[in-house]
Amino acid sequence: MLDTYLDQIKTHADAERAEQMAAYHKADRPYLGVGNPVLNDLTKAWRQELDVNARVELADALWQTNIHEGRLAAAKLLTQARIRPDEAVWDLLQSWLPDFDAWAVADHACMAMQKRLSANPSRLDQAEHWTTSDHMWTRRAALVATLPWTKQNHPKPDDLARRDRILGWAAGYVPDRHWFIQKAIAWWLRELSKHDPDRVIAFLASHGDAMKPFARREAGKFLKDQLE
Repeated sequence: MLDTYLDQIKTHADAERAEQMAAYHKADRPYLGVGNPVLNDLTKAWRQELDVNARVELADALWQTNIHEGRLAAAKLLTQARIRPDEAVWDLLQSWLPDFDAWAVADHACMAMQKRLSANPSRLDQAEHWTTSDHMWTRRAALVATLPWTKQNHPKPDDLARRDRILGWAAGYVPDRHWFIQKAIAWWLRELSKHDPDRVIAFLASHGDAMKPFARREAGKFLKDQLE
């Protein structure tokens, strides 16, 4: 099964582009030089022809190749709002967390996680465990995978409570000096500021001075008038 689908990706391989991608992403794995638009088209077709169990099986196999485009395709294959049943999808996505080692692969997997968390917010209980991981990329995933809670214009009380819960995680991350953690805090706050500026202003009033300067600036990017 794997070879049939991996060969479809390899058909679009570009050696020169693969070399450029390896230099850009810096993660030590094979690159084929295939762009996201091609992977989007391929995985869209695969989702239409495969049932959930087959998608999970294929995604697992693609991920295990450790090929950059294979891992992106694995995540894209599982990035869908409606998947029923989705327990196996969620379990597989969580199993990938220890393998996260670069932002592109991690972000694609987190986009799939966003859909599964939105479909079943009780999974935030599991995501909260990621916040205390020794693995920096797992900690970061707790914020990237919960970005949907920054984007609601008219959140219900339960979603406001979830928003505050995740802001609590972000506050706990402020002393973490990893660039990618600080960037994730800023990303969450910046997106939230478009829909709920008051919460971001309050967060920055309490924690902004302890954030790295670049992160604080990015978090307040859309709040310059309110923060002056």
